[in-house]
Amino acid sequence: MKKHIRFITHLFLSMIVLLISGCGRGGAQTGVTEFEAPVFAVNTTLSVEGPIQDYINFSGDIIPGSSGDVFSDAAGRITELYVSVGSRVRRGNPIASVDPSRPGMEFMHSIVTAPIDGTIVAMPAQVGMLINQAVPLARIAGGSGLEIRLHIAERFISKMAMNLPCEITLDAWPGEIFYGSISEISPTIDLASRTMEVRVNVRDTRDRLKSGMFARVKIIIERKNNTVKIPASAVISRFGEQFVFVIEEDEEDPEINIVRRRLVTPGILIDGVMEIQNGIAPNEEIVLRGQTLLDDGSRVNIIERITPLSAN
Repeated sequence: MKKHIRFITHLFLSMIVLLISGCGRGGAQTGVTEFEAPVFAVNTTLSVEGPIQDYINFSGDIIPGSSGDVFSDAAGRITELYVSVGSRVRRGNPIASVDPSRPGMEFMHSIVTAPIDGTIVAMPAQVGMLINQAVPLARIAGGSGLEIRLHIAERFISKMAMNLPCEITLDAWPGEIFYGSISEISPTIDLASRTMEVRVNVRDTRDRLKSGMFARVKIIIERKNNTVKIPASAVISRFGEQFVFVIEEDEEDPEINIVRRRLVTPGILIDGVMEIQNGIAPNEEIVLRGQTLLDDGSRVNIIERITPLSAN
């Protein structure tokens, strides 16, 4: 019985030895298949150099830059009007003639003149109307151009400053941009709305804007020139670091593209465009789409090169 067990054990061990030796010879004859690194499909674009600006959007109404009511120095009856709504006047131009005569008394007519340059925007006076020194005959607006009245939320007050440039758009003139700057900042805050009034002057050399129009205003709070900028979607954030993947040639095989992980220092982010303060130079090719699974040194196949951002 013991001989039988020893025979079976010897036979089993012999089979294991033969199996191991057979595998060794097979590996030596056929070789071991090497692991091939995956190739990732990506879209790329170029970093560009140019200006970038940060801004805050507001909206408000166009109002006269200055306005004033016209009063007569004498009480009496209006005998003649020299202007109408929309008339442009200069300081000293006649507005109306007032007859201060009383029953049994004849007086020279009093000529009411414009106190400022501007446009007649209201004309409550009518020929034949009796007026006194407290009744306005007309209202003149726009003596110093047009302004936009904005109400700035409290959280933006620290960013406001005199003469900040503004870009202005209106539904009345689609596709056109008008320009201006902050001309007045209120020294107080409205307690009810928690807002501060800011006025923006408007340059309108062709007289296309009218008082009462609704305007959208971009107040440019920061502008930088000659900065590197890229689409914000190219930037990856992981473990407290921000980086992009830059395309390079494989040193061992120049026909193969690889990526290098490059740490960057972001700056202004506006409208999907990011300023890069450090990390990449202008005209470097970076991965824009498909970077989720990439790592430093990954092989990539560039499927599409996306048109770079405008340099302006």
